[in-house]
Amino acid sequence: MSSVNNRVLSAAELQSFGAELDALRARQLATLGAADARYIRRVVAGVRWTGVAGRALLFLGAFVHSVLIPAWIAGVVLLALSKILENMELAHNVIHGQYDWMGDPQLQGSTYEWDIVGTADNWRKTHNFRHHTYTNVRGLDDDIGYGLLRIFPEQRWRPFFLIQPVVAVVFALLFEWGIAIQDLRLGRWLAGKMTFAQLRAQFRPVGRKMGKQMFKDYLLFPALAGPFFLPVLLGNVVANLIRNVWTYVIIFCGHFTADAETFPKECVRDETRGHWYLRQLRGSSNLTGGKLMNLMSGNLSHQIEHHFYPDIPANRYAAIAVDVKQICARYGQHYNTGSLPRQFGQVMWRILRHAFPSRPARAPVLAPAGQGSTQPG
Repeated sequence: MSSVNNRVLSAAELQSFGAELDALRARQLATLGAADARYIRRVVAGVRWTGVAGRALLFLGAFVHSVLIPAWIAGVVLLALSKILENMELAHNVIHGQYDWMGDPQLQGSTYEWDIVGTADNWRKTHNFRHHTYTNVRGLDDDIGYGLLRIFPEQRWRPFFLIQPVVAVVFALLFEWGIAIQDLRLGRWLAGKMTFAQLRAQFRPVGRKMGKQMFKDYLLFPALAGPFFLPVLLGNVVANLIRNVWTYVIIFCGHFTADAETFPKECVRDETRGHWYLRQLRGSSNLTGGKLMNLMSGNLSHQIEHHFYPDIPANRYAAIAVDVKQICARYGQHYNTGSLPRQFGQVMWRILRHAFPSRPARAPVLAPAGQGSTQPG
């Protein structure tokens, strides 16, 4: 549980807290324009050309033995970079509808399809709606442990969790596959709450997407290399693994550090705007690191600002964070941020500690809506 002491807010203070953050949002939306459009189009170009360069270098390394290893390594790095940028700074933000106002059919949140084995439609349900509406609410937010890991003491312990340090490593390597099957609710099928026919119907679009991605990365491009099929195949595999691990690290750092908190279902009953912002704040963690970290994380280095304003272009989060910090300071609320090694170290500690039986130390952070805020849990 969090050890941070947040100031107790009265109902009037909660209302004012929410109103200030809403006003900040309104000011940002009113100034969207050419600079934002120019930024995302540069990201699109960056994704395209790093991908082309990466695949070209993989081919070059396969055909020209004298540059095999250096070209192969450079190709893997550039292809992984392309996939990271596409998933995190392009797809994730576009799917949130951050650029719908541009009217560009290639940047529409409702139709964009991304470069992983999971479907964007399922992500829109599990992430855009379920996670962002019920952030860190136990029983409503499936992202708490993703059904595989016990990261908070409020989660019920089972003997299976003893092996979760190993499960966590496998999950990191195969993260896109975990995202792909998240909405299938396999646990419900295993528990007999869903028929196999229902599961098969839900899996059909996911299976088609998996097939397309595997064909592209593991058959089509390697086959174009002819007799050098295997080096190109291996390059694609490694690039995807790098992307998976990096995405896993960034997402886990944004939600599961030592000061991140979870909440009971009753806290969202008749939840006010101020309570909603407070829950987003206390369930999120930021990362320091500057412009490069912002770009490579899809600006999820500002997870707090993203949870506050998921439909505002993420390239604005660094500037928004200045105002958010000031607002949080005025209301005596902890703004959770730290370096990548520090934050991920806390995540790893949670995974190791809560593999064993553990109990929450205090009561939940937030009282039911309308009753003000309690001391932190």
